[in-house]
Order: sequence, then structure tokens, then C-alpha cells
Amino acid sequence: MKKTTIQHGKKVSSFFCNLFGHHYVVSRNVTQHIKEYKCIHCNKQVTTDVSGNLSVLTPQMQEINNTLEDMYQKRKNRTVQHVA
Repeated sequence: MKKTTIQHGKKVSSFFCNLFGHHYVVSRNVTQHIKEYKCIHCNKQVTTDVSGNLSVLTPQMQEINNTLEDMYQKRKNRTVQHVA
């Protein structure tokens, strides 16, 4: 009985997104310019691509974002020593 309710809920959420469009919220900041988004209704995940457009978050894109975030964090945390 619960499975039917969950599937029915997904169908309603999916119908809502098909009718009105997705309602994305930021789920993760990869860098200052690249973010991952998640729809609050159907849980569809997207990310910004090189052009700044939203594209589906595939496992390959997620791996790229993870690597990019690691590189960004290392660069951000690097201390710069100034010689006076």
C-alpha cells in the first residue's frame, strides 16, 4: 500500500514539473560559478555547464564537478607569501 502512495506522489510531482516547470534550489556550490541544483518536487538534478546553461547531472558530470571542487578548494586554501 505504501509503494502505491509513493509512486502516486512521484506521478503528481512529475506532472507538476511537466505542467509548470521545475523548481530548482542550489544543492551544492562547486565553485563560485558552477553549482549543482535539485528540483524540490521531482528530485531531478542538474548542474551548470561550461556555457553557463543547465545540463543533466550525469555520473560523469558529477565526477568532473568533484575534481573541479577539489582543485578549487586547494587553490583557494593555498597561502601566498609576500616578500617585503
